[in-house]
Amino acid sequence: MITLHPAKVISFLMLLVTVYSINQWSKIDLGNTFVWWVIDLFVLVEFVKAKKLYYDIDNNRFIRVIYLFLAWNIICVTRGLFVADNYWQWKDLTGNAIIFLMPLSIYVTTNKQLMQNIIGSWFKYALPAFILFVPIFALPDAMGRYLVPVSFAALFFPVLSKKWKIITLIFTLIVIFGALDARSSVIKFSLSLLLSSIYLFRKLFIVKLLGVIRLLLLIMPIILFSLALSGVFNIFRMDDYIKGDYKTTVVQDGATEEESLTVDTRTFLYQEVLASAVKYNYIWLGRTPARGNESPSFGEYSMDVLKTGTMDRPYNEAGILNTFTWTGLVGVILYFLVFYQASYLAIKKSSNIFIKIVGTYVAFRWAFSWVEDFSAFDLSYFYLWVLIGMCFSKSFREMDDLQMKNWILGIFDKRYRVLDIDLNESTDDNEVILNQHNMAVLKTSPVCS
Repeated sequence: MITLHPAKVISFLMLLVTVYSINQWSKIDLGNTFVWWVIDLFVLVEFVKAKKLYYDIDNNRFIRVIYLFLAWNIICVTRGLFVADNYWQWKDLTGNAIIFLMPLSIYVTTNKQLMQNIIGSWFKYALPAFILFVPIFALPDAMGRYLVPVSFAALFFPVLSKKWKIITLIFTLIVIFGALDARSSVIKFSLSLLLSSIYLFRKLFIVKLLGVIRLLLLIMPIILFSLALSGVFNIFRMDDYIKGDYKTTVVQDGATEEESLTVDTRTFLYQEVLASAVKYNYIWLGRTPARGNESPSFGEYSMDVLKTGTMDRPYNEAGILNTFTWTGLVGVILYFLVFYQASYLAIKKSSNIFIKIVGTYVAFRWAFSWVEDFSAFDLSYFYLWVLIGMCFSKSFREMDDLQMKNWILGIFDKRYRVLDIDLNESTDDNEVILNQHNMAVLKTSPVCS
């Protein structure tokens, strides 16, 4: 019986997830919901199967917080079984339940060999295919959603080969200047390049300084939320403190319009979500993934068009609002602890500058979830868990700068690729083989010269 390597299976499935990632912004339907649910479930099954073969149990010491977060997600989904009472609520519950299981990816994303192969496969097959999908992009947002792995590569820009520096820079600029109104992608890609420069100044960026940046990114959203709640300062009302007329051209329903880049599109969402939580008393435990928040602004669509009998909006653009609505303050706290622990391990407990950069970016993604970054079973959310997994991974954190350079180069060049693990080999045998291989690579690496 032929057994496929998990890296190959997951790599193929992630190519399909790449297609789903742009479905919302496509001119044509790229598959119905049920098909994508089946694909997503296959991905989750492969994550679990990989645990027995490739997960390092030494990581268990630190990932308990992920188990707690996952357990609370499952509890909220189970509660949703008793809440859902119409087709749309059951559909939302099913889709969200699949998304809630994404933390299972920790069994894969903590393994440096599997991740090198999975990410490398995307660049080998999906990146060249990008040109084929451009004609079906209905909105420029699709570019950033498709090219998420490029923003991952941009985090390591200074040590990429000349060829891949050029490729990464070209696609990053396409995302940034090709869709200025797609602010989420513009911010993420720009920040990846900016954070990569820490490597160039690594002797100046001591751990304490990165630790301060990390804490600011983790705490500032909570402080700013408190200030807005008290009426002192609202960061979303940029017109109050940014003078000037900053606009971009967007296409809406075939018509070209100008849109302000400083317009406040978030305050009213927070107001609706908080008002709904107070009204229906689900502040601490959430409303379960079967229900959204009551929304005067968008609820009429649910009531009149979908005939749900409620004024619910199933999700909002700001990811933290969805976490709060579905899982309550308990879920928000557990979600915060995942980012807190991941960024702490990366910055304080790693032996290379690259994982410290990754940890800083993970802390940023917590802060950004208060603005955007809603969860979906797509490349954006998967690569967030890739970064989180790297932070929690003992094998990633223990590598020195030179070993991490070779790991990064190995994504694009098989000469640096960590050996594929034979499914029939024992874990101990694999470890010996990998250590021998890594030593050989280090001795022959051009990076050493």
